[in-house]
Amino acid sequence: MKLISINIGQKRTQQNDDKLETTGIYKMPVAENVKITSLGIIEDFIGSPKHHGGPDQAVYVYGAADYAWWSSELGKEISPGTFGDNFTISEMQSADFNIGDRFHIGEVILEVTAPRIPCSTLATRMGDPQFVKKYRDAERPGFYCRVIAEGEVESGMGVTVQPVEGESVGVIEIFRDWYEKDKDESTLRRFLRSPIAIRAHTKLESQLEKLLAEDSQLSN
Repeated sequence: MKLISINIGQKRTQQNDDKLETTGIYKMPVAENVKITSLGIIEDFIGSPKHHGGPDQAVYVYGAADYAWWSSELGKEISPGTFGDNFTISEMQSADFNIGDRFHIGEVILEVTAPRIPCSTLATRMGDPQFVKKYRDAERPGFYCRVIAEGEVESGMGVTVQPVEGESVGVIEIFRDWYEKDKDESTLRRFLRSPIAIRAHTKLESQLEKLLAEDSQLSN
């Protein structure tokens, strides 16, 4: 696999229903070397820090194979960076990987932490109010990463994957469970044992606490 595109977003506004929002989802490929820090690409604008960015979601990665599928599905070319990805990697399908898998790109090491959950910002970016549902149904979410080792990268560099050791939790499992109404205690506990992003970890903990409280009420 290769890093075929490095994409950086500039501050931009778009009309999302009845509100004007500021976003960094419009990302464009860059040709020069880029420094990757613990917070990702410093020049990359984060429009919603509550949901994006930070050390556990420093870099968003998408696969060229996923983009090829979307191009065929939508009947038009979907180029790297369209979905807000910082890195586009050749031959990669994002649903094939696990939380904790590590991507080595030169001296940079990224660790997979969570799938991307689509929102209305993406739908607006795509000019399609139904795109959140389409994205969910496609099950090609891409994934966020934390930076284990900082360094410089450039397009064309080779990418190798170091699978997570021990118990694995698939990116696609987390993605599917997000939409599951009936939560399962053993599944939530298994997810919580993985090196998942802090935002996702907090949500899973809350779901587990709620489930345990409901079970306690039923048993009394």
